[in-house]
Amino acid sequence: MTRPSPELRQFARQLRARQTDCEWLIWQKLRARQLLDLKFRRQHPCPPYVIDFYCVELQLAIELDGSQHFTAEQQVYDRRRSLYLAELGVVVLRFDNRQVLQEMEGVLQEIWLKARQLLKSPSP
Repeated sequence: MTRPSPELRQFARQLRARQTDCEWLIWQKLRARQLLDLKFRRQHPCPPYVIDFYCVELQLAIELDGSQHFTAEQQVYDRRRSLYLAELGVVVLRFDNRQVLQEMEGVLQEIWLKARQLLKSPSP
């Protein structure tokens, strides 16, 4: 990954300070190595983007999508973004806010399963 600009780092800081309720809820489950002893970062700059949650060790990104992500234009943007991250070797899991609010255990299980799979995968 390329080094983030000072502007992108500042933007990531602002996002951390203004996290959504759903981001706060999932952060309470990912922080402090609670999931498989993995370290996750919040609002991690990955130029030209900022990833909601990122595990460097596994190159695993977790993105939370609010209602604005349901427009056709935003879905195209999200697909382009996910493809770009995949080209960098980053695995992206996307969840919408409804899933986080209503199906937290299922969201955490999906993250856990993907993390276990990536932990068992041989490094390239």
